Amino acid sequence: MGSVTQFDQKLALAKRCSHEGVVAGAKAAVVASVAAAIPTLASVRMLPWARYNLNHTAQALIISTVAGAAYFIVADKTVLASARKNSFKNTQLANIKA
Repeated sequence: MGSVTQFDQKLALAKRCSHEGVVAGAKAAVVASVAAAIPTLASVRMLPWARYNLNHTAQALIISTVAGAAYFIVADKTVLASARKNSFKNTQLANIKA
């Protein structure tokens, strides 16, 4: 019975860690989208080379690539940080019980 409770606690902790990663990644993706969209759209309006060579699809690809990269990098770092923090907590609790 104790192992089932412990498993449920670990599962709940994993869900919370992954949710934190998703939220942090989404926030980073929004910020990165704005940060990439402004210079991309400005350069298309101001630079002749960009105006002729970057159509709407290319602009969207640049912005979405930056957003996707930011999402995955931040989500991964957040989940790993949460896992590291929780593993240290478990180690400290085991040392206290022993």
